[in-house]
Amino acid sequence: MTSSNRSRPERAQWLRSSNDITQQFLAFGGRPDVVSLAGGLPAAELYPIEAVKQATRRALERHGSAALEYGAVEGFPPLRDLIAARISAETGGTFTAANVLLTTGSMQALDLLGKALIDPGDLIVAQAPTYLGALDAWRPRAPSYRKLDWQSPDRTLLAKAKFAYAVPNYSNPTGVLVSQERRAALLDAVRDAGTWLVEDDPYLTMQLDGPPGPSILAHAAGRSRAAYDGPVIYLGTVSKSLVPGLRVGWAVGDPEMIRTLTLTKQATDLSSSMFAQSVAFELMRAGVDQEHSASIVPVYRERRDALCSEATRHLKDWFEWDVPSGGMFVWMRSRDGAIDTDELYKFAVEEKVAFVPSSVFDFDGKDRTAMRVNFTRSSPEVIGEGVRRLGRAIEAYVSSRPQLKGRV
Repeated sequence: MTSSNRSRPERAQWLRSSNDITQQFLAFGGRPDVVSLAGGLPAAELYPIEAVKQATRRALERHGSAALEYGAVEGFPPLRDLIAARISAETGGTFTAANVLLTTGSMQALDLLGKALIDPGDLIVAQAPTYLGALDAWRPRAPSYRKLDWQSPDRTLLAKAKFAYAVPNYSNPTGVLVSQERRAALLDAVRDAGTWLVEDDPYLTMQLDGPPGPSILAHAAGRSRAAYDGPVIYLGTVSKSLVPGLRVGWAVGDPEMIRTLTLTKQATDLSSSMFAQSVAFELMRAGVDQEHSASIVPVYRERRDALCSEATRHLKDWFEWDVPSGGMFVWMRSRDGAIDTDELYKFAVEEKVAFVPSSVFDFDGKDRTAMRVNFTRSSPEVIGEGVRRLGRAIEAYVSSRPQLKGRV
């Protein structure tokens, strides 16, 4: 028997339940003939390249070899101190570097939480639909899921869960902004249940219609004047406020949880890039992230409005949506569930336009009635062309299904 004919071990079972939609929409983003309304990507032409160049020079001049070596698992010490100071000022709580772990993007923080907390079959209570990246990060751990009820959090259910997962600011994929009352109610329920609450907040700076109000972490920190040791594990990143290429994120939480996540990270990659973290530190110390966020808001607001305006012209017969007050996405729902967006996706690819179907944001992959559409990546003109292509894809889809003809 030749080596080419030998059987080899099967891949891990969790890979059989995975999907390649993220790979697809990242690939589409690099094709000039495709209008991608799929990815959760910032506008590349707006990146503060000159500021990054200057910060890189300062990082090397001020930190020297410390920026080029292996570093502490917890991350670049000056950046941990800076984030702790910012979180303290934003929340009114008391945070120190002991409350902060730096990660390779906030996506790694999700992965570490899965490794640290989840055994096969363990329960996660998560908002639904939920972030695809979180589902992917935890998929190898084979958890079970139940839906988070924002209106009336189920304390009994939460008591059985390893943690609750929420994206209250401009949620991915729906763009929903959760009210302060519901945030406080969830925190109360989590405290009573004695579990953890993971607050994922990558879109905080993308405030298109005004500030979202205090984080759940702020609600938790405000209840104690002592050093923070509450149940909220807060995730942040510079991917939206600066550039995603730095891959710098953080987890903020109870010091004991941070030590647990640090031990988990040690077994994952030893440490994240000290170079990237030192550059991020110089950018944030100079306030570049805050200035950049303020400068891109008007651009993204125009693009959101362009998407919703064009969708009203071309998609409203078959889809409905709410205009999000921030973030990167519009969640379009098929009227009466008439359109299967997994099937529509195939027609969209033929028209060279991409979106993300709702099934990948569903715990069980069964919701096929909606789609996530991004507005931050492209100019209003490109968005308009993409929506027109999507309209043609819907027409072709409907024409292929006689039962839908004549409904509009």
